[in-house]
Amino acid sequence: MRTAHGTSYNAYLVRGERTALIDTVKHGFEDAFLAHIRAVMDPAAIDYIIVNHTEPDHSGALARLLEEAPRAQVIASRSGEHFVRHILNRDLPVRKVGDGDRLDLGGKTLRFVSAPFLHWPDTMFTYLEEDAILFPCDVLGAHYASEALFDDLAGDFEQEWRYYYDVIMRPFKDKMVEALAKIDGWPMRMIAPSHGPVLRSDPRRYVELYRAWSAAPAHGPGRRVVVAYVSSYGNTARMAEAVAAGAQEAGAQVRLANAEHVGAAELLDEIEAADALLVGSSTIVGDAIKPIWDLLNGLTTVRLKGKVGGVFGSYGWSGEAIPMLEERLKGLKLRLPEPPVKAILVPTAEDLAACHELGRRIVTQHLA
Repeated sequence: MRTAHGTSYNAYLVRGERTALIDTVKHGFEDAFLAHIRAVMDPAAIDYIIVNHTEPDHSGALARLLEEAPRAQVIASRSGEHFVRHILNRDLPVRKVGDGDRLDLGGKTLRFVSAPFLHWPDTMFTYLEEDAILFPCDVLGAHYASEALFDDLAGDFEQEWRYYYDVIMRPFKDKMVEALAKIDGWPMRMIAPSHGPVLRSDPRRYVELYRAWSAAPAHGPGRRVVVAYVSSYGNTARMAEAVAAGAQEAGAQVRLANAEHVGAAELLDEIEAADALLVGSSTIVGDAIKPIWDLLNGLTTVRLKGKVGGVFGSYGWSGEAIPMLEERLKGLKLRLPEPPVKAILVPTAEDLAACHELGRRIVTQHLA
């Protein structure tokens, strides 16, 4: 994942009569982290350390912090206790919390929300009831470093915020919908994620964007097929056009995309909403061409299991791209019910007819 604007590791102190620290930082940043704490309080006075999840960039300073705050009680989700023990490699009393559990700090109350697999199995949200502040761990965050603390002062980070969702949260859409439903209707004055700016300008807008992005894709009537290809000399392109024509004539809505010009980001939603994905590439130096690999590598965040796949391509003398693409589609959990169509150099009329038949059969025989 690229981080063109850097990132931040956010941790938060909540102070009532007692003090809780929500999350730590990545290993290597312990000194700066503790210096920030010492600027406002003695770390030894921390009463609770809340581990919203145990991913190393948020728990990497936990061991060092416990040396400075030996009386602090660690609080984690029920599944998080296991990971805490394996991060520290020692027995440690961990208070386990789940949905609806509260921690009274004396004048400040923290409420916990189980949010598993967002994007680690032990993730939870923490909510400061009196101040209506949500601490959702990685959810609603962004890899965007700014000297400004708040979203309305940090500049335009919307593109990075969406990219972060697509790369990190998109694979867990169902879990996102479930977690956001648990906080429906809660007052939300601020959202304080573990990366990026604190969201205060319109917190509910950010939540609703996540909800919309995580909703099941609108399929609409009919069957949908995406045909993506890359072609060195136009031969695989002709095959792709024949595949697309066969699928379209069989009644499917077809998106024909040249991967050299259309990237994964543009096709993510269409592929996720599609019933079938057919890919083609010519073979160059014993491999498929880079744009088709870039496209397929970008699909790791898309739910593909159970979709139908197919492969085609032109080659000169070896044709390794075909089996390579087949293996990649299988690795992405697509079904490949039809054999690939291969053409040596310029496809013949018979080759193009086979491509047309591949598209037709995918729709009529396997998308019923």
